[in-house]
Amino acid sequence: MAFLKSDTWLDLVKHLVVIGLVSLLLLFLFFFVYLPVTTNHGETIVVPKVTGMQLADLEDYLDERDLAYFVDDSSYSATSRPGLVLTQEPRPGEKVKEGRKIYISVAMKNPPVIKMPKLTDGSVKNAQMILNSYDLVVGKLTLVPDLRQNAVLKQEVNGKEIKPGDPITKGTKVDLTVGDGLGNQEFPVPSVVGMPADEATTLLAGQGLQIGETFYQAPEAGQTEGTVVKQRPEASSGATIRSGQLVDLWVAGEEPLKPVK
Repeated sequence: MAFLKSDTWLDLVKHLVVIGLVSLLLLFLFFFVYLPVTTNHGETIVVPKVTGMQLADLEDYLDERDLAYFVDDSSYSATSRPGLVLTQEPRPGEKVKEGRKIYISVAMKNPPVIKMPKLTDGSVKNAQMILNSYDLVVGKLTLVPDLRQNAVLKQEVNGKEIKPGDPITKGTKVDLTVGDGLGNQEFPVPSVVGMPADEATTLLAGQGLQIGETFYQAPEAGQTEGTVVKQRPEASSGATIRSGQLVDLWVAGEEPLKPVK
């Protein structure tokens, strides 16, 4: 009976060893064979560049590479064909697993309609910035006589004035009428020769004229220091000038010293 008992314990140990080896083998096969096969462990794909492609060609192109795509956004671009892929994520060159979705944005077929912004009464530079921010295009700039230099006086589309708030599609050209800084009313050139320089300056400014350059020269016989001895344009018979134009002055004497700040 003792001999049989010894054989029983030996058989039990053998069975345990076999079970342990089988378990280790199963674990090895599960982690190092089954999982890598089912999850493509260690296998990656380099993301191709899809920006610049047409959406219609994208599905077959990515299917061949075991990838997919998802249209995450769409926007309008006046310079892009409808359906053109504009952006992608992940970026080209990144490594991903098979079946990974590439998130893309595409160019819209029809431009969206927005409200026309107000451009009048502001500067032409400000108007250009606003148009760019609204995805509108700066069209023709027309200068007209007006004392408001570089100010937008009118906004038009296809020759018709468009008011702020009117519907307009993105990408539309907007023409601007801009003041040239000059008035449109002509009048005789005022004469300031013989007047003190400060009085001459006040007179010209009061008539809507601007002081151009001021030249100082040594007084000649009969000239009073500090008075205007010459002007350009001259106040000759029939000479006219418009508001906003420049008048240059020649003054007898030395240029006054500027105060030290």
